Amino acid sequence: MADGASGDAFVAFERVQKSYDGETLVVKDLNLSMPKGEFLTMLGPSGSGKTTCLMMLAGFETATHGEIKLDGISINNIPPHKRGIGMVFQNYALFPHMTVAENLSFPLEVRKIGKADREKKVKHALDMVQMGAFGGRRPAQLSGGQQQRIALARALVFEPELVLMDEPLGALDKQLREHMQFEITNLAHQLGITVVYVTHDQTEALTMSDRVAVFNDGRIQQLAPPDALYEKPQNSFVAQFIGENNTLEGVVTAMKGDTCEVKLDSGEMLDATPVNVSEVGERTRVSIRPERVEFNKDRLKEGAHTLKAEVLEFIYMGDIFRTRLRVAGNDDFVIKTRNAPDQVRLEPGSQIEIGWLPEDCRALDAG
Repeated sequence: MADGASGDAFVAFERVQKSYDGETLVVKDLNLSMPKGEFLTMLGPSGSGKTTCLMMLAGFETATHGEIKLDGISINNIPPHKRGIGMVFQNYALFPHMTVAENLSFPLEVRKIGKADREKKVKHALDMVQMGAFGGRRPAQLSGGQQQRIALARALVFEPELVLMDEPLGALDKQLREHMQFEITNLAHQLGITVVYVTHDQTEALTMSDRVAVFNDGRIQQLAPPDALYEKPQNSFVAQFIGENNTLEGVVTAMKGDTCEVKLDSGEMLDATPVNVSEVGERTRVSIRPERVEFNKDRLKEGAHTLKAEVLEFIYMGDIFRTRLRVAGNDDFVIKTRNAPDQVRLEPGSQIEIGWLPEDCRALDAG
């Protein structure tokens, strides 16, 4: 999958492939370009090729084929320490025998920066992550969240233009993790740095990124801003991998301009937006997000499609209600409604009618 010309790109992968054994490709013909100042997340399941791409960019792995460019210059043969790239790992990789300040000073010493300058830069980096008072401590005297802040400061201390982050928040608890997501994003935007971030956490990818590249099987399945990825998945894999998703299986029976008619395996008919189906008789998996399904007749817009449903389970989740239904033979059809003062709590066993707009129902590949 190509992503336009890489002429003015700050980071560019051009037809990059990677194989560890000379036979199996873990990264297959990757073309990706990103401008300066972008926060791009590589998202995908384990073994999808995302971390390998990051490691090739860092210089810890070499590309089997193709070119990786930084600011227009090929970096394939430049060793990692000469690429001027900051790195943050999940395990922090701090030197235990050094103080926090010495940890931060180390990348500056390697770059032959004078003592006075080093001290100034270390102080600035620690202040940036609100850890100014911790310079004299050793990593073992810090909590996980504090260690992660120091690892971030160390990646930023020599003012790199590009920072790579590999699952940096994976070891933190949920609340701290969410707090750090916003801190990292704000810091990246304030400093104007370019970030390539690797995670398998979809929420993290959606909340932090300018664009997300969804990886599977060594290829980018879709590269788009978070809202487009969630609202307009291009194939079944992306629809299933990003957020919660309802699917119904069927066959395309008619193509009508920007909609198509689908006969579900259970016999019901519905209208959908064809995404990667193009002919009558093709099998499809239609995808509808839980929050796009409506059961309140007054809220159903004109042109909405309705199906009968049976309520199987009601789950109270605080800010939202999550209700599981049986729809067209599928027992795992979920709807989400906001916990508003006038919101109805559906009773298990009750029969209801649900509906949605054809544009919210996407006819994808059968997977």
